[in-house]
Amino acid sequence: MQAGSIPAVSQANLPNAAPARHAAEGARGGGLPPPRVVSRKLPSRLAYIPTVVENEGGNRERTFDIYSRLLKDRIILIGRPIDDVVANLVVAQLMYLAADDPGKEIQIYVNSPGGAVTAGLAIYDTMQYVQSPISTVCIGRAASFGTVVLMAGAKGKRFSLPSSNIHMHQPLIGGKGLQGQASDLDIHAREIIRIRGVLNELIAKHTGQPLERVERDTDRDFFLTPQEAVEYGLIDGIIEQTRVPVLAASK
Repeated sequence: MQAGSIPAVSQANLPNAAPARHAAEGARGGGLPPPRVVSRKLPSRLAYIPTVVENEGGNRERTFDIYSRLLKDRIILIGRPIDDVVANLVVAQLMYLAADDPGKEIQIYVNSPGGAVTAGLAIYDTMQYVQSPISTVCIGRAASFGTVVLMAGAKGKRFSLPSSNIHMHQPLIGGKGLQGQASDLDIHAREIIRIRGVLNELIAKHTGQPLERVERDTDRDFFLTPQEAVEYGLIDGIIEQTRVPVLAASK
């Protein structure tokens, strides 16, 4: 594919950049105080999860953890390696949002190094299954299966922030190596080759690139800038604006 200029990204096609703030403004109407953001400490690698406290009038307050508040605005964040736990959470959120309003857009923000292919395929298949259009945005990094999720958004709705890093490669065998008799190792080898073929076909399908080029590019680690990802067909545009006006999610 010939290198070309990055297609213009109009504000009408951009995903909502600050829905929580605007949704809160719409909910306040004019007299309610702004939502408070606090943090609660967790005994885990996440350390802190911010909590948004919204005043619903009078002495009534409603508390959301930050991910639930984003989900209220139909935003899903994949900000960790993709394993079975993360995949089940994302699938559940997609199914909930699709059932809540089948025709309304869902936004997935990707900042992930990838992960287990089987877990990632559960997310991919659900994205193709639900009726809601899905917009994807790379923030920071989309690597390995994170790139598959990024490219699986609806055509014309796949974006990246300008400093993001995008990466593809063939599937890997995790852990410290396989053990067992030769026939078992042969079974695993044939399965990972089959999965490699499946992933290459998906990339060719969503990018429009010839399968032969995809096979060549993913044979080793293949890094792309956002501009190169646009030219390759992985995404449709780069979000340059620092602030994008959005409508309140309640409208």
